[in-house]
Amino acid sequence: MLSNFKNWIIENTGFQLHLIHPLGFSMDDKLLRRAGLDYHEWAQVREYPNFDAYLATQAPRRILAFSTKGSICYTKVCFQLGDVLLFGPETRGLPAAILYSLPLDQRLFLPMQPHNRSLNLSNAVAIAAFEAWRQLDFMHFVGLPS
Repeated sequence: MLSNFKNWIIENTGFQLHLIHPLGFSMDDKLLRRAGLDYHEWAQVREYPNFDAYLATQAPRRILAFSTKGSICYTKVCFQLGDVLLFGPETRGLPAAILYSLPLDQRLFLPMQPHNRSLNLSNAVAIAAFEAWRQLDFMHFVGLPS
């Protein structure tokens, strides 16, 4: 399951998308299609008015927050079925109150060159999601047609 605080996600992994308001974009079909998200009708998308509502509704077992302020490289974590991968807005990242409410071992980072501010959000999500999926042995992958 992937949660994105105020932003976007991919459907190709079969993960669920949980959008936590306020969003940095409109969920209007026309706008989503123009942004290249023409597959969203097949995605499992749920929306929440705020982070507390998300926590109360979903009661996640483990949240792994991705941030430039993370403590552990994402490759050092053993991803588990049911993990929530949490990302913030590309421009600001996760709110400090959310990030620092999590234990150090649940605050992850993606390696970057020293003078870079951050990775593009869609790239960061793809990197993390596919590593988690790989560690779960590409669970539910249908495979290529024979």
